[in-house]
Amino acid sequence: MASPFGKILLITGSAEYLSDRTRARAVAAIKAEDPQCDVATATSGGLAAGEIAGLTSPSLFSSVSGLVLTELQDLPDVAQGELLAYAADPSPDVAVVLVHGGGQKGKGLLDKLRAQSSVHEVKHEAPKYERDHARWVATELRELGTRIDEEAATLLVAAVGQDLRALAGAADQLAATLDSGTEVTVEVVRRYFGGRADVRGYEIADAAIDGRINVALEQARWAETAKVAPVLVTSALAAGLRQLARLADAPPRLGEGELARHVGAPPFKIRVLRRQLQGWDPAGLARALDAVAQADLDVKGGAAEPAYAVERMVLQVAASRRR
Repeated sequence: MASPFGKILLITGSAEYLSDRTRARAVAAIKAEDPQCDVATATSGGLAAGEIAGLTSPSLFSSVSGLVLTELQDLPDVAQGELLAYAADPSPDVAVVLVHGGGQKGKGLLDKLRAQSSVHEVKHEAPKYERDHARWVATELRELGTRIDEEAATLLVAAVGQDLRALAGAADQLAATLDSGTEVTVEVVRRYFGGRADVRGYEIADAAIDGRINVALEQARWAETAKVAPVLVTSALAAGLRQLARLADAPPRLGEGELARHVGAPPFKIRVLRRQLQGWDPAGLARALDAVAQADLDVKGGAAEPAYAVERMVLQVAASRRR
């Protein structure tokens, strides 16, 4: 592994958990290179003129030092020139980690840093769609030496939710629990995570969209008894209906991969969505989305009977299907 000293690691992107993890690994690598190294952490926004030079100077107590500079997007103009001057001629005894929170703020500084040979960038953008989260958790498990099929990865996202920290924890749990070489299947995910609230929301959504009112209501009442937050149910239904709407609006003659990207769902789920779409027309989808939006407002606004709001939503969604 190349030494981190004399180099600058630039961590960018909006995925806070991934940036934090990369930063922690970078600090661990600095410490592994020299356990006596003192790694200082500073927030960019409060830096005054001359402080960059002080922070990137070798330590009085060690031959090497490290610096983690967070919230780079807030670095004052007066300090930006100093950082760029350092990047052009970094000290061989100092390891620097810069963290930018994403967005357009500070883009000019980023572009100038990227042009320096001493700078290596790691960019983290949060997954956007369900299929992106499923792909991310599959990569996470692969790096842990465990394989997962696409359907199981999608179910795991539905079970745990789309918080990357929680998904990473679930991946760690599966990799640590299963025997080496065991593939994570739908059955494995159901065994370990089948009782999670979001899975029930997913099941309620599918039943309502399919028009299976009795099943949807039974699951909704189970969710209420289990103290599942009603917003998890409304968000699951909103996600399912939005995917249907995007499928209905998709340009003709798209390939399966292109269609999956347009809808924001994994390719295998396109078959399920196509089947579901047979029971819907644009007007019905609009009515159903309106019903979900109203229920979402009711449960978030502290409606007197959130359970009633959820059941009413289920009935309205099912009634919006094409007759």
